[in-house]
Amino acid sequence: MSSQLNLANVITISRILLIPVFLVLLLGGMPEPYGDIAAAAVFILAAATDKLDGYVARRSKQITTLGQFLDPLADKLLIAAALIALVSQGRIAAWVAMLIIGREVAVSVLRIVGVSQGVSIPADKYGKLKTVLQIVYVVYVLVPTDKIAEFIHVSTDVATVIQWILAGVVVIVTLASGVRYFMNARGVIRMPGSPPR
Repeated sequence: MSSQLNLANVITISRILLIPVFLVLLLGGMPEPYGDIAAAAVFILAAATDKLDGYVARRSKQITTLGQFLDPLADKLLIAAALIALVSQGRIAAWVAMLIIGREVAVSVLRIVGVSQGVSIPADKYGKLKTVLQIVYVVYVLVPTDKIAEFIHVSTDVATVIQWILAGVVVIVTLASGVRYFMNARGVIRMPGSPPR
């Protein structure tokens, strides 16, 4: 286990540990807009560690099984925590969160089945695009609408429409990337209950 716990994996674990900090800032009742802005800053910091741990792992040649498992798990936990918290505040429609989280759970189960069979299915460019769009969407929702409207010089109604358009794009790309993930697994992973090849 000690050989698995390198700098890259410590950075990944720090991303998971930032999740409760993010939730406390978002849900802790801080005066507005400071709570939302602080939560957005922590969320961006946590999301940024995703690139950092991958860079460190490749540069130091410390890619481990633990890291390959924890990295996507940390991403999914961060996004799911943010979506559930924002749904509880009435700032994201429940169906948007359910579709996104449902896709992540399905892909995670597929990955676990693959690992149990010694098969790894890496994320493709669509999976990476999905993650970037989800992060952008969450940050957009976190920052108060009036502040966004002021920053991009539009009315608050336009800023709200942009949020719905962004939600639609995120859902479509998320589901499409999930379908591609399962298509890539065909012929590679033997699903439980199916006859051995």
